[in-house]
Amino acid sequence: MPDPTPETPKPAAASIPQRWGIGMNVALQVLLVLAIFFGVNRISYRYHARWDLSPQQSYTLSSLTQNYVSKLPKDVLIANVFARDAKIFPDVQALLEEYRIHGKGRIKLRSIDPLRDLERAEELKAETGLPLDQSGIVIRAGGRTRFIREEEMIIRETGTATTRAIKEFRGEDAVTSALMNLVEGGERKFYLVVGKGSRTEGALTDVMAALGELGRQQNFQLLPLNLAEITQIPEDADGLILAGIRYDLSEREIAMLKAYWEGRRAGLMVMLDPGGETSRLHAFLGLNGVMPREDRVLYAESTGSGTRKEFSVQAIFDNESTITGPLSSSTVSLPGQSQSLDVRFSDEYLQNQNITVHPLIAATDRYWGEKNYLEDLPVVDDEDTRQPVYLAASVERGIVADVRLSVDGCRMVVVGNASLLDKKTALAVNRDFVAASLNWIVNRDRVSGIPSKLKHSYRIQLSPRQNELIFWITSITMPGLVLVLGLLVWASRRAA
Repeated sequence: MPDPTPETPKPAAASIPQRWGIGMNVALQVLLVLAIFFGVNRISYRYHARWDLSPQQSYTLSSLTQNYVSKLPKDVLIANVFARDAKIFPDVQALLEEYRIHGKGRIKLRSIDPLRDLERAEELKAETGLPLDQSGIVIRAGGRTRFIREEEMIIRETGTATTRAIKEFRGEDAVTSALMNLVEGGERKFYLVVGKGSRTEGALTDVMAALGELGRQQNFQLLPLNLAEITQIPEDADGLILAGIRYDLSEREIAMLKAYWEGRRAGLMVMLDPGGETSRLHAFLGLNGVMPREDRVLYAESTGSGTRKEFSVQAIFDNESTITGPLSSSTVSLPGQSQSLDVRFSDEYLQNQNITVHPLIAATDRYWGEKNYLEDLPVVDDEDTRQPVYLAASVERGIVADVRLSVDGCRMVVVGNASLLDKKTALAVNRDFVAASLNWIVNRDRVSGIPSKLKHSYRIQLSPRQNELIFWITSITMPGLVLVLGLLVWASRRAA
């Protein structure tokens, strides 16, 4: 029987380098995979894209806010002091998270539930000195603090009850304005002219309350000013407001107004009462390119039930102005009575005086400026004002092409309506227009016109049959499928 050929054993020493090579190869592969994994995560963290798929772009900051917060010169602390079950907590938290993301490390965000995080709430009280007795947002920048109340961030349905539904969320407008004002520094001063009468007993009170609320939000101080008691407009006046005055200014008061307007820096906001006797004021405005007409903007028609005469004007904003451009997608309603304005934006005299006039608000097509507005059924004739019918205009004097020097110019906004801020009829867009105008007057254009987000409530009506079908699908069918799948897996393992 032949001897079997013995197998020659491989040298043990030869297998050692081979094993080491395999091990090193595996180690390198693992390290490479880890490097790719962490590298991709690092890149995706620093460079990523986000999409807002909500119908109203509810989670997207305006370009104004994004540009501003990305270039903040100092660190900012923002604290969300809302209970987690508050109706607008998700909106506020999502909004502030956007600020943190776009702030590039400058914005630190806290979320404190005052009902549950009692210790953190007390710490914040001690830091800011604020009572925090209601829901809101705390913003701190450069040693200055601003508390934005919940009611400043929302617009409710009309009515008197505090439980009425929220129809608009204006958190971005409130937060960005507060942020800019904190970083900017001291308050601006607006003087409201008093002692010249008003449309009704409560009209001036409504205007002062509305402007006072705007002042708290937009960082300006509102002070009353009686022209009969002074010899010149205060030097610290950043702006002067004439809202619905009924009685005309005297020659001396007009002289003071002209001296103020012709100075190095002046700001005027004029809301005209069409029923007022203010011929001297009208003449002053006319010299600056905006002449109020002695008419009423209205719409009239004969219907089957009688004559219909409408003084409340539906109007549109100009989309080219810094003031109204951000509001141009909205339609404004001017309550009460309005008078049309002769806006002389192509006048040679004004050009020689370096005065620029621009229309801001125009009535929609069906309205006209009627001279004989007391008639039962007015009709358009040659003496009336046809389209375009302007209701508001801006005036700039001494503005030069170099934007760095425009701060030395004078600015004025004229509106042919005094009811914009009436408590019972004022709309959110009216307030936005006034706020944008005041900020423009004091050369704070970038604070103007951040639109609010509309809040929509959706209801799904289900029939009894649909309710029953949902019950069978969610409570019986889907759990049953999971159970069957589990039994099949168990059976297959038993068979193996």
